[in-house]
Amino acid sequence: MYIAIVGAGLAGLICARQLQEQGNHVVVYEKNGEISGRMSTRQTELGGFDYGAQYFTASSENFKKAIVAWRKAGWVSAWDGKLVSLENGEVKPADRSAERLKQRYVAVPGMSALGQQLAQGLDIRTEQLVKRIEAHGDQWLLTVGSDAVPIDASAGPFDAVILAVPAAQAIPLLKAAPKLATQAEQARFAPCWALMLGFQDSLDLGYDGAWVQSSRLAWIARDASKQQRRPGEHWVALASAAWSIEHFDDDVERAKEKLLKAFHDATGSQVQPIYATIHRWRFAQATQPIPGECLWDGRQRVGACGDWFAAGLEGGGRVENAYLSGLAMAESLRLAVH
Repeated sequence: MYIAIVGAGLAGLICARQLQEQGNHVVVYEKNGEISGRMSTRQTELGGFDYGAQYFTASSENFKKAIVAWRKAGWVSAWDGKLVSLENGEVKPADRSAERLKQRYVAVPGMSALGQQLAQGLDIRTEQLVKRIEAHGDQWLLTVGSDAVPIDASAGPFDAVILAVPAAQAIPLLKAAPKLATQAEQARFAPCWALMLGFQDSLDLGYDGAWVQSSRLAWIARDASKQQRRPGEHWVALASAAWSIEHFDDDVERAKEKLLKAFHDATGSQVQPIYATIHRWRFAQATQPIPGECLWDGRQRVGACGDWFAAGLEGGGRVENAYLSGLAMAESLRLAVH
C-alpha cells in the first residue's frame, strides 16, 4: 500500500516504521522544519534545552519492551535526577505516589534524538503543511502547502491516510470522514508556556527537578543533570495548565518576564540568566483523552493516532500514549489489508 502520514511526532514515526516494515510505501509530511513534535530539543549556543516532554515512564509491556531495545541501541538512558517539591520557596520531599516513583527515561543526547533515530530510513518531508485530504475514487489526494512554493501542490494518490497530529488539527482534515471528526472533537488539550534559562554559574540548588506548588510554574528541571547533555546551568520551567490557559494570548516578552519572576520566587535564587527564551505549546497536554488507541475507518482507509488517546493508560498526553497509539494504528492497517 501507498500510505501518507501527517505529522512526524512520536506517534507518526512509530506508525510509519511499523507500516514500512510490513512492506508498505510510506511518506510522512511534517509542517515544521524539525521532527519529534513535543519531544523537542532547542539547540542554542549554550547547548540543548528539552523544552517539551521532560522524560517518560512506562506502564505497558509493549512500551517497556521498546525502552529495553532503545537502551540497548544507546538511544535512551535512565534519568535518576534528584526530584523535590517546591512550595513558596521551601524545598520538600517529592510526593511518593506510584506514578512519581516510576523509573524515568530520557532520550540522549536530547529528547528530540529519539525521533531522529526512529526517522532513519523513512521518507519524511519537512516544512510541508497538509491543508486538505480528499477522496479520489477509493484513494486519497493531499493538498500540500510550503513556504518555499507560492502554489499548493497535490500529492498522491494514497491508499490510506493517517493523521498523527493533535485532535484540533486533525478535525479539519477529517471532513471526508465526519464520524471520525465527531469522535476527535471529544479530545481536550491544555496549552503550556515553556521557559528556557541559561546561567553563567551554578545556582547550587541541590536538586535536579521539582514539582512546583502554588505558583505560575508546575515544573522545573536542570537539563544538564540528564545523561549526555552539554555541561552548564541550563533550566527549563513549564507553566501550569491553568496559568497557560489564562495567559495564552500574553505578549511573549511579558509572559517571559512573569515566568522568570516565578522561577526566582520558587527557587529562592535571584541570579539573572545570561540566556532566556520562551515557547508556547498550543496543544501541550491531552487533558481529556479519547478512550481506545486510535481512530480508524477501514472502508475509507483513513485514521488518526496520537497522545490524545488513552490507550489503556490513566490519563493522556504522555510519550507512552503516543507510542501505543502509533503502534495500534499500524496494526489496524495491517489487519485491514490482511
